[in-house]
Amino acid sequence: MQKKNDPARLGRLMYIIEAALEYFISLMVSSAYLARITASLGFSDSLTGVLSSFVSLGCLFQLGAITLFRNTRSVKKPIVSCHIINQTLFALVYLTPILPVEGWMKSVLFLVCFCGAYVISNVITSPKTNWLMSHVPSTSRGSFTAVKEIVSLLSGIVFTTATGVAFDALDATGDKRLAFIVGAVVIFVLMILHTGSLIPVPENKVEAGQNGGNVRELLRDKKFWRVSIACSLWYIAYYASMPFFGSYQIKELGFSMTFVSIITIAHSVVRAVVSPFVGRYADRHSFSKMVELCFIIAAASFAVNVFTVPENGSVFFTLYFCLHGAAWAGINSAVMNLIYDYVDEKNRRNALAINYAISGTAGFLATCLMSPVVDMIQANGNMLMGMRLYPAQFVSAFALVVTVVVIAYVHMVLVHGKKA
Repeated sequence: MQKKNDPARLGRLMYIIEAALEYFISLMVSSAYLARITASLGFSDSLTGVLSSFVSLGCLFQLGAITLFRNTRSVKKPIVSCHIINQTLFALVYLTPILPVEGWMKSVLFLVCFCGAYVISNVITSPKTNWLMSHVPSTSRGSFTAVKEIVSLLSGIVFTTATGVAFDALDATGDKRLAFIVGAVVIFVLMILHTGSLIPVPENKVEAGQNGGNVRELLRDKKFWRVSIACSLWYIAYYASMPFFGSYQIKELGFSMTFVSIITIAHSVVRAVVSPFVGRYADRHSFSKMVELCFIIAAASFAVNVFTVPENGSVFFTLYFCLHGAAWAGINSAVMNLIYDYVDEKNRRNALAINYAISGTAGFLATCLMSPVVDMIQANGNMLMGMRLYPAQFVSAFALVVTVVVIAYVHMVLVHGKKA
């Protein structure tokens, strides 16, 4: 039994709260919410997709943590400060469509705020993860990350319901400016609460004096590359498809923000229900076996989305989203936990940064390569080689094929391969 005044216990509690608040902010600047902003700025669906995948490319900037946090005595202060800046920029993203300036300048300001926020967020991701996870015993990482996800998802249900209904109500008034102002205020309030959740977390004494290990030694580590290749393949599948689904929901499928909130709730409920099971499965067996199972579920979700069209969209896209939620119950934490399983403790921080940089870049390139295909299909009246086909169906088929490759790789290399 741990004492109530145990600093590690306080750190875990604050980590759970911090993760939930950061999740709320990410919801406000992704998928259909992002599509609302970019549509008001006149961006095309393909450009919106590329912007959505900047989350992936932003991982490249995690390499900055290797240098910036190499000899720092404290990771806490710079992390808190950087989060304040990046979340303030996210709030400003909502204000760009209503600024009294020329259209091209609105677009420039939007790109500066949106991309700048993700760059800053990614620079601090690996040291923040290492700092906060230092308060979690190694024997219960699966169970803890499951609890953390459940709290974020269940509280996210309330949040998305409220925001979805509020945005639809504001749209009904005909005053589009008011909806963007409210969005900015919501993110600003969340930023204050998020900052308050990080301040009580104890500083990690080991991390404060640690330089993150030897990069050359890490790059020669075959175990690290096994994990990184698996992550990169998954990022290619995910970012070749996901960035284009936000516009598909709003435009072709014609979903209201209220319905988007409903299916997001369904996604969160499924993910919350499945999380404790996959967490315990990972603790009892291995994260390799757990992530293999989750990739199989992800493949099933993409298979469903291949057949999603406006006529059946409300049913099929909901089914896709629920299956995807079940898959993400394990995938979301698998990357970090696989690194913790396969990489020596002294190299973990750098391993997280380099892995996210490599896989993130792979994901962004996948979006960029898929973007002209999306434009071509739309320009042909949603036709491809004489067949009626929406871009979302094509990218889902591509994601399905790559995910099958990921499953085979994980099964042969991580599950049945040598860990030593």
